[in-house]
Amino acid sequence: MGTPLEPREEQVEEVLDRLYEEYPDSTISLNYSNRLELLIAVILSAQCTDERVNEVCSDLFETYETPEEYANAPQEELAEAINSITYYNNKAKYIRSACADIAEKHDGEVPDTMSELTDLAGVGRKTANVVLQHGHDVVEGIVVDTHVQRLTRRLGITEEERPESIEQDLLEVVPESDWQQFTHLMIDHGRATCTAINPDCGDCVLADVCPSEKGDGDVDLASGEAW
Repeated sequence: MGTPLEPREEQVEEVLDRLYEEYPDSTISLNYSNRLELLIAVILSAQCTDERVNEVCSDLFETYETPEEYANAPQEELAEAINSITYYNNKAKYIRSACADIAEKHDGEVPDTMSELTDLAGVGRKTANVVLQHGHDVVEGIVVDTHVQRLTRRLGITEEERPESIEQDLLEVVPESDWQQFTHLMIDHGRATCTAINPDCGDCVLADVCPSEKGDGDVDLASGEAW
């Protein structure tokens, strides 16, 4: 079991230093060419791999280009176009509704505020933060996806359980200049090493500062369950 640094700010600094070195080119993995495509891709990415989303969107973005086209697409047609995505029926409804609002209430432009974005169907703080950061260059929060949720708990950075609470907790200890990259680094490390089912603690650059390290640790702090 590794030993996390105290206080939490020092743990975060050490984690960031090591992950910046490990993943120097860390960035968003969704493919998009404009703000609308980014919004659509992020809505589709909920509980689905970015790889699958990119595959689906390569055709989707050629079929539909404007908010009006998405909004006016028949539900069954749009659902069929994304049917390899998890919860595709609901996501088709969200996209059609969100795009209708963008067309009618925002002059066809994807909003650039947290409140306006989260008023759109299918858009929570996580999605809104991604769109703000990568679509509008506005960083006012930390994107908390499943990787960030898992790793920050495993590393002893937070004891919060829900994404919204985790984000608020992280905002207090992660330097504002690192808010955007923090998520990308966590995602890269979560995919490469600190996986959900069987993390490779023996090949982890954070093992000595991770209280969940499996070598002689008993508990996965992400789940609270024994290894």
